[in-house]
Amino acid sequence: MAELLWGDVDATTLPKVSLHDHLDGGLRPATIAELAPAAGVDLETSDPAALGAWFRDRADSGSLVEYLTTFDVTTAVMQTAPNLERIAREFVLDLADDGVLHGEVRWAPEQHLARGLSLDDAVDAVQRGLDQGVEQVRRGGRSIRVGQLVTAMHADRGLEIAELAVRHRDQGVVGFDIAGAEAGFPPSRHRVAFEYLAEHQFPTTVHAGEAAGLDSIRSALLDGRALRLGHGVRIAEDLVVERADDDRSYVTVGRLARWVRDRQIPLELAPSSNLQTGAIAAWGDELEDHPFDLLYQLGFRVTVNTDNRLMSGTTLSRELALLTEAFDYDLDDLLTFQLNAAESAFLPLEDREALVDRITSGFEAID
Repeated sequence: MAELLWGDVDATTLPKVSLHDHLDGGLRPATIAELAPAAGVDLETSDPAALGAWFRDRADSGSLVEYLTTFDVTTAVMQTAPNLERIAREFVLDLADDGVLHGEVRWAPEQHLARGLSLDDAVDAVQRGLDQGVEQVRRGGRSIRVGQLVTAMHADRGLEIAELAVRHRDQGVVGFDIAGAEAGFPPSRHRVAFEYLAEHQFPTTVHAGEAAGLDSIRSALLDGRALRLGHGVRIAEDLVVERADDDRSYVTVGRLARWVRDRQIPLELAPSSNLQTGAIAAWGDELEDHPFDLLYQLGFRVTVNTDNRLMSGTTLSRELALLTEAFDYDLDDLLTFQLNAAESAFLPLEDREALVDRITSGFEAID
């Protein structure tokens, strides 16, 4: 379905960069329904449309912990090499159909070992699927580049997963991440892994500022040496907005927020997901309440992401359309978001510059 922005401008035609998109949160409902019987998974329904609605309803909990329970179903059908290959291939095709030129797909190999795969087997299987998807897109006359962000879920395996990521750095893995239940599990628990990554000059993005606040972000920057913040939306807790007698608003930017803004540390914001998980509950429960625009207007390096396309029933084009409706953005604003993402990608400098040129040219062609 087309996501219209202004008049007949279709958001899917805009060139895009996707930085925060989970493999186990981006499965096609039809694929889950097809793979579930052999995987021994009992579904509420095998009808793809109804199954997609079930995921969205379960994810609309207002709690990250409850939101994460939906992944029990998706990871259950991702335990064999053929299934991982297929899901990764379809992931790439869906990104390309949404106008994505560069995508970084994050996933946790440690969650896909129940049927005998090793960590390396799992990474190799996903990479084969990504490569197949990229090649299929190329044969169709388009191009896309996709890299893996290998994610650690549990601190006791953090170093092992960090070593796994570095081991595959020349075979498609472009970065490292930690994810899971953020509250009570600060990045400092993975400090040894992050030290190893820093020693090997390997980039990290850290889930922080979603289910936990400023302390989580501070730990991501200090202990995780994060180059990007996964979500990071709660950095807005370090902003104080006051309305003066002249009816103008004035913002006081706290020390941590200044650090993030002044050093242009990218925020991987995911508007629909942030609503579902309650990450923006302090500001409201509608998209118009999201501090996205406040952060943008203050000069933070905001990027737009889907987080989990299945659970949010969304695409990157849809997220851009929703933001445009909520905050009256124009094409220049949307270009800024994509350039922010391109400049923040875990790519060599020359590749980021080439990506920036492609995005700029694509927007100019529409404008």
